[in-house]
Amino acid sequence: MRAEEIFLVRFVLAYACIWTISPHRLWCNNWKDEALMVLLGITGGSLYFLSENIAVGISYVNNVSFIVCTAPLWTTLLGLMFLKDVRASRYLFAGSLMAVLGMGMVIFNGHFILRLNPAGDLLALAAALCWAVYSVLIKFVSGRYSAVFITRKVFFYGILTILPVFAAHPWSFPWRAFSQPVVWGNLLFLGILASFVCFAVWSYIIKQLGAIRTSNYVYLNPISTVIISALFLDEPMTPVAFAGSALILAGVYIANKKGN
Repeated sequence: MRAEEIFLVRFVLAYACIWTISPHRLWCNNWKDEALMVLLGITGGSLYFLSENIAVGISYVNNVSFIVCTAPLWTTLLGLMFLKDVRASRYLFAGSLMAVLGMGMVIFNGHFILRLNPAGDLLALAAALCWAVYSVLIKFVSGRYSAVFITRKVFFYGILTILPVFAAHPWSFPWRAFSQPVVWGNLLFLGILASFVCFAVWSYIIKQLGAIRTSNYVYLNPISTVIISALFLDEPMTPVAFAGSALILAGVYIANKKGN
């Protein structure tokens, strides 16, 4: 399946699930908030997933993983610019830089070779910036709407804004393939857990902790990847991965110190 086909199916599944728990309210309080929801659907939905998945297809996986995982750093910078309750501190910057360095050690795992692919790397950077904008924008609406309502709007506008892509690249995945357990099993995981559950939790946590503090925990993604790959794929945990993981944990702790 192409990136846009996977995205459409997973978001349709997630949207169907969230209707079972979301109040059947259709619109925001005003058109300004509705416009923000459209932007959330684009930056956290269609444009983010499309740019990230296309980047993986044309660039090096390590490059894309590293660049996309810098989203918390961009979120911090945007937060300092646009959120009144965010203040710069030496702990915030030192912790963020430590986490980025540790993340690079875990992702490249001691085998760092600089191989640039301008188109793919720029798309990965676009994905990171999209997620940063998404995280900051949620802060503006989370005080007025529930996490479930915001998530439902994100799914709706994500679906709506991905549809023009199919005008240029019509649907090509064979429908009979959906009868295969491996296909619908993976799509159910992506739609229900990775989209429905995770997006709702993300929106709720940003409301509770704020965009910057929540985004810093994205740095932990490489650690979980290394642990899961060691448990299920028998990939070794190298000393570099251990050191990088420790650096990430220390960086996240310092960046999220009380008072930042």
